[in-house]
Formats: sequence, C-alpha cells, structure tokens
Amino acid sequence: MVYTNESDERIDDGTARAIDERLFKTRTVIITGGINDKLAHRIVSQLIILSDESDEPIDLFISSPGGHVESGDMVHDVIKFIRAPVRTIGSGWVASAGTLIFVGADIQNRFCLPNTRFLLHQPSGGINGSAADIEIQAGQLTKMRERFEILFANATGQTAEKIREDTKRDFWLDTRQAIDYGLLGSVIQSVDQLPS
Repeated sequence: MVYTNESDERIDDGTARAIDERLFKTRTVIITGGINDKLAHRIVSQLIILSDESDEPIDLFISSPGGHVESGDMVHDVIKFIRAPVRTIGSGWVASAGTLIFVGADIQNRFCLPNTRFLLHQPSGGINGSAADIEIQAGQLTKMRERFEILFANATGQTAEKIREDTKRDFWLDTRQAIDYGLLGSVIQSVDQLPS
C-alpha cells in the first residue's frame, strides 16, 4: 500500500483504493516522505496484516528524509517481530529514521536501486523549557544516541565507537560505500534480481 505523510495530496479515493488493492496482492508497501506516528501506524498495520496472510516476503520500498525517531523505532521493531521476512528496498534517499527502518531487515534482505543515497547521523531535537527539563531532555538524547550506536553497530558489523565517530556529523554513503559499511546487502536494477 502507498502511504505518505501527506494524506491530503492522495489521488481520488477510487484510484487510490485500486492501487492499494493491487499493492496488497503483490505484498508491497511504499514509504515516502517524513516518518511520523500516523505513517508508522499505517505501515505497521499493513506489515502485520500481510504477515498474517502469508509467510511470503514483503517488499518495503523506502524513500524518506527521516523524521520522528520513535515512529521509526516502531516500524523497525515490527519488521523484526513479524513472521514474514521483510525486504527493504531503498530508492532515492534513505535518511535518518528512514535508515533506521531500512536496517530492520536482515542484511541479505536489504536492497536498493542504483541511485540511492543513505544518511546516518546523531539523533537531534529541539531542547527548551526550564533548566531541569533541558537537563532531562539532553540526557534522553544521549541515551538515544548510545542506543543508535549499538543498533547500527549490530546492523552493520561496525563497532559502536566507529558509528559514534562517523555520525558526529551527517554521514552520507553512496551504494558502494553502503555495501562496504555493512548497511546495504546489494544493489538491484530490476525486480527480477530479487530472490524468489
């Protein structure tokens, strides 16, 4: 099913319903745009339903600048939770929380199209309020960063220390760099290159 965070820009309901039904039959989910709680709810619902229907692979296409971390966490964790294997397929750009979702799949199930770029970086957030609240928020950002370092270390085979060093600033990777880093399994140019 096609889900974006811009639901008001969807095509008319009849056409959208026909597209959604066709994508459901082909076990395909498409994520575009920013990741937020509403989008995560829709994606997770679809993944659970598709997994309940069959243990056949689900293809999850991602082109996203990222967004809300906990929404990305929700999708990442459900990819690992359900029985059906999820194949993540990057296209365009896979950044921030989008990359978090992308690595929810096992390495052999992480694919991308040739012109995809990837972005890893530290979590960030607007901090404001009283001095006590700022201290709490800063502590939470530190915990989130440390969790990311471990999560991406486990997903890539890099050390948590290397992830920390590389993500001090925006860390962009092209497809070759993403493969070498352990983020990406393989680049594909055609649906025929996906395992049967």
